[in-house]
Amino acid sequence: MCDRTAKVTRDTQETHITIGIDLDGQGQLTGETGVPFLDHMLDQVVRHGLIDLDVKAEGDVHIDDHHTVEDIGITLGQALAEAVGDKRGIYRYGHAYVPLDEALSRVVIDFSGRPGLFMEATFTRATIGKFDTQLFQEFFQGLANHARLTLHIDNLKGINAHHQAETIFKAFGRALRMAVAEDPRMTGRMPSTKGSL
Repeated sequence: MCDRTAKVTRDTQETHITIGIDLDGQGQLTGETGVPFLDHMLDQVVRHGLIDLDVKAEGDVHIDDHHTVEDIGITLGQALAEAVGDKRGIYRYGHAYVPLDEALSRVVIDFSGRPGLFMEATFTRATIGKFDTQLFQEFFQGLANHARLTLHIDNLKGINAHHQAETIFKAFGRALRMAVAEDPRMTGRMPSTKGSL
């Protein structure tokens, strides 16, 4: 098995972010984003995706969380793209349905090389604690663009906004785990008729 790790740093006038990732990890999150609810959501991704993630982020959260959340999505997307490499031998596609009490979400991933986010999620509250629910779209848009993956996210039902968000991030972790898994029948082969992704 090849080394499927990456470390990416993003520096702007608004944020300084470093993310390390191991696609074949144990489901451990270290570091913090500076946005507590995002830390909680990333913990869902790593635990259910069985990846290791080290996140160090400083951002202008004294203004609001927007730049930090978006840039973490971008940096995580870049790290994913680097860690997955040329995609030879992976399943490529992943999907998951995840419930949490009354809430249910579906996430479908294709490491297609064609970035696109298609997200249908109407949160029942504008904020979860202090976290602006509009920022979920910004996070996943940055991630999809920079990981160069097609990402469908649908919150199918839910009353509690925290539950809605948690099912999305858990389902993303499960779908990611499936998509990047190494397919023993595809060893060294590209999962595409084009010969590249």
